[in-house]
Amino acid sequence: MTMATLATPAGEQASGHRPWPRLLVDAHAWETATEALAEGRWTLSGLWGDEKTVHMAAQLEQSDLRVLSLHCPEGHFPSVGLWHPPAIRLERTIDDLFGLVPRGALDGRPWLDHGHWDLRHPLGARQSGGTPNSYPFLSAEGEGIHQIAVGPVHAGIIEPGHFRFHANGETVVRLEARLGYTHKGIETLMRGADLGRAATLAGRVSGDSAVAYAIAFARAAEAALGAKVPARAHWLRALMAELERLANHLGDIGAICNDASFSLMPAHCGILRELVLRTSRVCFGHRLMRDCVVPGGIAYDLDMPNFPVLRTLVHEIRKRLPELVTLYDNTASLQDRTVATGILKPELALKFGAGGYVGRASGRDFDARRDFPYPPYDRLSFNVPLLHEGDVNARVWLRIHEVDQSLALIDQILDGLPHGPLCVPVEPQAGEGLALVEGFRGDILVWLRLDHTGRVARCHLRDPSWFQWPLLEAAIEGNIVADFPLCNKSFNCSYSGCDL
Repeated sequence: MTMATLATPAGEQASGHRPWPRLLVDAHAWETATEALAEGRWTLSGLWGDEKTVHMAAQLEQSDLRVLSLHCPEGHFPSVGLWHPPAIRLERTIDDLFGLVPRGALDGRPWLDHGHWDLRHPLGARQSGGTPNSYPFLSAEGEGIHQIAVGPVHAGIIEPGHFRFHANGETVVRLEARLGYTHKGIETLMRGADLGRAATLAGRVSGDSAVAYAIAFARAAEAALGAKVPARAHWLRALMAELERLANHLGDIGAICNDASFSLMPAHCGILRELVLRTSRVCFGHRLMRDCVVPGGIAYDLDMPNFPVLRTLVHEIRKRLPELVTLYDNTASLQDRTVATGILKPELALKFGAGGYVGRASGRDFDARRDFPYPPYDRLSFNVPLLHEGDVNARVWLRIHEVDQSLALIDQILDGLPHGPLCVPVEPQAGEGLALVEGFRGDILVWLRLDHTGRVARCHLRDPSWFQWPLLEAAIEGNIVADFPLCNKSFNCSYSGCDL
C-alpha cells in the first residue's frame, strides 16, 4: 500500500501537525489501513477518540509514522479490532470515553467504565451515568475446568487489577485481566489545561515512568509549537531517562527472583535500586525526578559537584551487579522456575507491536531511541539487546543487558554534556504534535492538540502496556497457576498507564 492510496478521495493532510503527517481519510482508506495492520505490513502504534473523530497512529517502516483521522458523524467507525486484535481494548476505551462505537467489533464490553461514573461517555455525549453490573468474563469449556478469581485487591502494595483464571487442575487454560480500577479521568483533566498543568499531569500517568512520560509530552508540545530545545536540556533529559531505566530494571530483576522464592536477589537488587533513587534525588531534587522535564527544556540543572556522584553510582553498579548475575545464572532452583516459563511467541510479539523488554526478549527488534531517533540518542552509541526465547529468563537477561547499556549511556552523557541554556520560552498558539519516546517498558506515544490560546484541546497518552497485557494472558496459558506471579512480574505491565 502507498500513502497515495490513503490520500484518496478524502486524504488531505491536516495543517500544523508535526513532526509526522496526519491524514484526513474516508472509511475506505481506514479499512485499507486496517488491512495493512492485519497483514503485518504496518504496526499499530495508537488508536484513540476525539469529538466525532477517531485517530489511528501506525508505523509504516523505520522512522516513518502516520496518523489517520476518520470523521464519524453518525457515531460509529469500522472496527480495527475485528481484523487486528491489538486494537480491541483501545476500541472499547474509545466507546467508554466518547461513545463512538466500533462497527463489527468482536468485543463490545466496557473497559474503563465499570458502571460507577456519574457520566457515561464523559469526553463525548456526556450521558447520565450507568449502574454497576456483573462483568461477563470470557469462558472456557472442557472437563474439569474451574475458575479462580484473583484481585482486584492484592496482598502486596500494588495497583488493583482483577485476574480471572480458567484452569484444569493446576494448568491455566485461559487468563483474562480486567483493569480500570485506577481510572483517573486524566484525559478529561487535560482538556483546557495550560502547558504547565498538562505537563504535571503527564508525569503522573504511571509513577515509575515519570521522566519518560514527561519527555514524551514535552516533545509533543514542542513539535506542536515548533520550539527548539537547547542541547543541554536534551542531554539531561536522556540522563534522567537512563537513571529511571536503571532503577526500574534493577528493581524488576530482584522482584522476579522474589516471586521465585529466592529472596537474596531482591535484597541486593533493592540496595542498588535505592542507590539510583537517592542519586536521582541528590542530582535532580526528586527520587522519581518528577517535574524536572518541562515543555521547552528542563527545570533542574546538573551541578558540577554531582558529576562524581553519578560516576560513583555507575562504578558501584558495575562492581556489584556481575556477582548478582552470576548468582542468578548459577542457582539451579531459580533457573528451574524461569527457563521455559511464560513463553511469548515471537509472532505474537510482532503482531502486537510489543515494545521494551517484552518484545525484545521475543525477537522484536524495536527501540524508539534508535528507530525513531530523537536527541541526544541520535548522537550517542548504544546497542539494542535482542533475544528470541521469550520466556521469563529471557526477560530477566534483557533487563541485565539493558542495565549495561544504560550505564554506558550515562558515561557518554557525562563525558559529552554540552554547556548552554536549560530552557526556551514556548509561545502559546494552536498546533498539533506527536511524540514517540522509549520508556523502560517500551515506547510511549503522546498526541497533543493545542487551541489558539495554547491550552490543551485534546491529549492522548498511550502506555506500552496496552499492547503487553494481552500478551501476558497468552504467555501464561499452559503454565501452572503458581507461576503466574513470576510471569506477571517478568512483564511488569502498568495498571495505571492503561487506566487513564
